[in-house]
Formats: sequence, structure tokens, C-alpha cells
Amino acid sequence: MGEPPDEKRIVIADDDDLLVQLIKHKFEQHAIKVDTTSDGERALELVRELRPDAVILDGMMPGIDGFEVLQAIKEDPEIKDIPVVILSARQQEKDILGGLSLGAADYVVKPFMPDELYLRVARLLNQPPRT
Repeated sequence: MGEPPDEKRIVIADDDDLLVQLIKHKFEQHAIKVDTTSDGERALELVRELRPDAVILDGMMPGIDGFEVLQAIKEDPEIKDIPVVILSARQQEKDILGGLSLGAADYVVKPFMPDELYLRVARLLNQPPRT
């Protein structure tokens, strides 16, 4: 039968499993389908395969990091319009501005408040925030 057409889906890529579970739980509480991975290469595969409504990328992951995945997404005409949020411990101005200049829709610095991250992504999904 498939998913209802209005069901939202996001991809989360972060190599911190506990953090991923926390974020996943927060979004699933709001009926958002969540797919997760711990590496950048798989994140790019998931984005190309699933065409999610938004993506949350850890800035620092082994192999291809979130900034490289963001750049690859924005260079691919098939997926370039999917909003991407960088979630990173990198908090220097050059890192934040670098992520935004690559095309990130938002940049959230770790540590962060899960409710704030949810509200930022919900805004990108054009979904009325529910807290």
C-alpha cells in the first residue's frame, strides 16, 4: 500500500549511536519517519535512494564527512533541493559560515537541545511545530 503522501521522512547521519537514537526518538514522536546511518557514504546513498524531506548530517564523521556529503548533495541536480542541516561540534565562525555557504539550510552546534533541533527541521519541512 505504501506510505501516506503527507508522511515526512528524514535521514540522519552521525557516528554517535546514542545521539542518533535520541534524535530519531524525538522525530518519531512527531510521526516523522527516520532512516539512520553512521557514515557519509551511506548517507549519500540513502539520500539518493529515498529522496527524504530533509537531512541531518554530522559535520565530522569517518571517511566522507558531513560537509563533503552536503557538497555532493548540492551538486546533484536530482537531490540538490533537499534541505540539509549540519549538526557539528565545530563552532568556529569559519565552520558555520562554510557549512552555510555550501548550501546548508541550517547549522546546529553540539551540544544542542533536541527540541530546538526538531523545531528547526520542522520549519524546513513546512510542518507546523508540535512540542
